Amino acid sequence: MASRRGFGKLRKLPSGRWQASYIGPDATRHPAPTTFLRKMDAEGWLRDERRLVESDAWTSPAARARAKHATAGTLAEYAPRWLEAHRRPDGEPLKDRTREHYGKLLESRILPELGPLPMHAITEDVLTEWRENLPATPVANAHAYALLRGILRDAAKRDKRITPPSIPGASRARTTHKAEPVTPAELASIVAHMPERHRLAVLLMAWCALRFGEVTELRRQDVDLRRGVLRIRRGVVLVGGERKVTTPKSAAGVRDLPLPPFLLPIVQAHLDAYAQPGPAGLLFPAKHGGHLSQSTLNGKPARRRVIGGRIINESSSGFCRAREAAGRPDLHLHDLRHSGLTWAAQTGATTAELMAWGGHSTPAAAQRYQHAARDRAKALAAALSRMAEDA
Repeated sequence: MASRRGFGKLRKLPSGRWQASYIGPDATRHPAPTTFLRKMDAEGWLRDERRLVESDAWTSPAARARAKHATAGTLAEYAPRWLEAHRRPDGEPLKDRTREHYGKLLESRILPELGPLPMHAITEDVLTEWRENLPATPVANAHAYALLRGILRDAAKRDKRITPPSIPGASRARTTHKAEPVTPAELASIVAHMPERHRLAVLLMAWCALRFGEVTELRRQDVDLRRGVLRIRRGVVLVGGERKVTTPKSAAGVRDLPLPPFLLPIVQAHLDAYAQPGPAGLLFPAKHGGHLSQSTLNGKPARRRVIGGRIINESSSGFCRAREAAGRPDLHLHDLRHSGLTWAAQTGATTAELMAWGGHSTPAAAQRYQHAARDRAKALAAALSRMAEDA
């Protein structure tokens, strides 16, 4: 006897047990992995499945069962199942860009050497040798190690033979690019040398500490000049070579930012001159009407090319030209956001305030800017001391 409901289907078997199933988002019927002694237990399973569907955290019961009961096969067998079923700490699915990033790390750095190995055979010695053979890309290598550790830790919960090895410091990368924060005077010079339609983008990345993806997705409806507020609700990411509008990576990225008052007339002038019409009009549209690309804003450095036997000197453009004019050829676009957060820390902002301003979900990133501000304060104190000694 079958019982139809608002969600799913219940069927009482001849044995007296209950069978539950439902049509999933993939338009396929999915049965429960087991039958139930009591009808209320079958109904409870359907309720849980419905919550997963409504929260966009759903994968098929069969896929979840495979991930749950996976034993120590090879890493190449387990890693794709892990990537399919893995969830963020808040229970939400991985963002498309994160999933793509993990997939590339698996394909390029992890599976070619470690894929054929049973996971319980990945020891500290094996991991050390693997790291020594990686290309000289410290950030990507640190990400690959952290990803591998996460996969092994998850597999160890299901197979006691697996002991995830650990190499101290392997998940931390020492980057070669450590630019000093831009000064307000340097920023003013950079802005003055940018194309007029892109000047506000640079100002917002610095004074409001916005990410480029947040800037390029800003629309008229996100600007409230009466209240002096900028609403950050979405961002643009590059996935598979295509730009995709998505929600921020974490809930902390959704925020209302008070605009520094001096920016209000600049924002209004930009809206009048360059933004697309209508509430959904982009503030920084590309020439083709879509989203502004980072390469367009960044421009090109000066270079010398040989074309048809002739030497052609090409001038720099965009942000590359502007940073050179300001005497800061070391700057990257993302350094503008770092500078803005460092300035906020120098004003005495608390960790919670920096987290809210920068859209950080954990205190660690905000605390880095506080440390940088304290280091800068010490350097300033030392300089003042030298001035006093010379007087």
